[in-house]
Amino acid sequence: MIEEGSKRGKAMVEKRQLFMEMRAQNFDVIRLSTYRTACKLRFVQKRCNLHLVDVWNMIEAFRDNGLNTLDHNAEINVSRLETILSSIYYQLNKRLPTTHQINVEQSIGLLLNFMVATYDSESHGKLTVFSMKAMLATMCGGKIVDKLRYIFSQISDSSGVMMFAKFDQFLREVLKLPTAVFEGPSFGYTEHSVRTCFPQQKIMLNTFLDVLMADPPPQCLVWLPLMHRLANVENVFHPVECSYCRSESMMGFRYRCQQCHGYQLCQSCFWRGHANGPHSNQHQMKEHSSWKSPAKKLSHAISKSLGCVPIGEPPHPVFPEQAERPQELTHTVQPKPVANNMNDTMLMSSGAPTPTKSVLESPSRLDEEHRLIARYAARLAAEAGNSTQQCPPSDLGFNFDANKQQRQLIAELENKNREILQEIQRLRLEHEQASQPTPEKAQQNPTLLTELRLLRHRKDELERRMSALQESRRELMVQLEGLMRLLKDEEQKQASQSGGSPHSSPSHGAGCSMPMPIRSTSAGSTPTHTPQDCLAGVGGDVLEAFAQGVPRNLRNDLLVAADSITNTMSSLVKELHSVDDGADEEETNMRNGGDRGTVRVPKH
Repeated sequence: MIEEGSKRGKAMVEKRQLFMEMRAQNFDVIRLSTYRTACKLRFVQKRCNLHLVDVWNMIEAFRDNGLNTLDHNAEINVSRLETILSSIYYQLNKRLPTTHQINVEQSIGLLLNFMVATYDSESHGKLTVFSMKAMLATMCGGKIVDKLRYIFSQISDSSGVMMFAKFDQFLREVLKLPTAVFEGPSFGYTEHSVRTCFPQQKIMLNTFLDVLMADPPPQCLVWLPLMHRLANVENVFHPVECSYCRSESMMGFRYRCQQCHGYQLCQSCFWRGHANGPHSNQHQMKEHSSWKSPAKKLSHAISKSLGCVPIGEPPHPVFPEQAERPQELTHTVQPKPVANNMNDTMLMSSGAPTPTKSVLESPSRLDEEHRLIARYAARLAAEAGNSTQQCPPSDLGFNFDANKQQRQLIAELENKNREILQEIQRLRLEHEQASQPTPEKAQQNPTLLTELRLLRHRKDELERRMSALQESRRELMVQLEGLMRLLKDEEQKQASQSGGSPHSSPSHGAGCSMPMPIRSTSAGSTPTHTPQDCLAGVGGDVLEAFAQGVPRNLRNDLLVAADSITNTMSSLVKELHSVDDGADEEETNMRNGGDRGTVRVPKH
């Protein structure tokens, strides 16, 4: 009894372990339910190591365990489910390198408990075959188009038409995944989900893929393609600074505002609704899953204009409309790499060769391909010669005409291939020349030469203007220094006059000796001195005022110097007028017999 109780307690701890770890990631702070659901399911996928199992390996595991022979409504118990999961993970470890082995027991326990909690909420201890297939095919790794093709094979009839009852059953099972991660209110199953996805009556494979891979997809399954996009951008690096958290780089998605110029957010700030400055959460944002440098953008634009890049690519390849039976994909295995050597392809195939690449990587392969075509034509001719020996004479004319048509077709294909390769080479050279402009090309372009001349002329004008402004600044400061010396001398003379002889009068000739330097620098001269040379010949208070501190704006310096000169001149004129008035008053007193010992001292 004690051992049984301990096992139950351990099972309960393992059952809650995955959900406790998911809560610790704090995904609930993401304000958008679509991103929140996709992040939670992506966490479950990676924690259970399902992202390492490709959909083709999952289909092979279904076939190896005999699930393709069971009805969709058949039930399997938990012990058999554990056996199936064990085979999946042990086969995975065989494919992985020894340095990247996973903990099989832990992965089995986490995934088993998650599936039981999701699809066996009433604790019956059983799951249906269809629910297990739908869950594992949705949560495993691989391309979404391969997953949807397999799902369509499970819900379509023998003629390749989707059965709405089967699709409704699929929605019931797959929408239990968002409910399991506590997102049921946003993406739970409703009775109208089927008709909101497909209002049409007859749904074939291409229509099914068009609807589920559209942008945007059906609302109930909008989290499914987002989960695949999350897996694709986890390691994408964006060398851009986030406008909110100021992170110098971004990983994952990048979001750019369509209204605020240059405003970009990392996925963490956007998911949490952060915004600052003039930006608002109501602004439209564009999601970027890759980073292109300005050079790559220019190259892509040039290639697009030349027709090298298709403007609109379909979201998925177009498949034939006939039914893809067997629906269980029993004989489908993971595709193997195609032989790289075209000679091996020729020898392995008795029919027409299938090229591995539509465009050869280098023009040097052109002659090799021609030789292979010629060899294949010779072999066809030899086979035709052998067949004519075994055929009755009545069929000789027919065989000859067929061989002639084959040779003509081969010659036409060879010429067409040569023309295509030459055109590709020409476009490649034009693209390289357009994306990497050389100096010779710039010299041949008269527009670029004209712009360069205008820039040089503008630069010379700015340098001449700078030289003139600097010289004017020096002249103004020299004049200011002379005026300040003149004012000091005048003050000293008046002070000595007030303390000396009463008949002494201030000198009026000093004002006529104000230095007025002549501007010697013409407008067309080139600056040959630094800003510090502008202070040459200036001393005293002016040098001390203008030489200290951080160099200021030349325009402000000129304005300050002009104001100082104006104030100084005003003070000097007032002093001179006061002196003249004093002299006139003294002369008047002397004539009228006044007190000769009184001298009017001008106020400073």
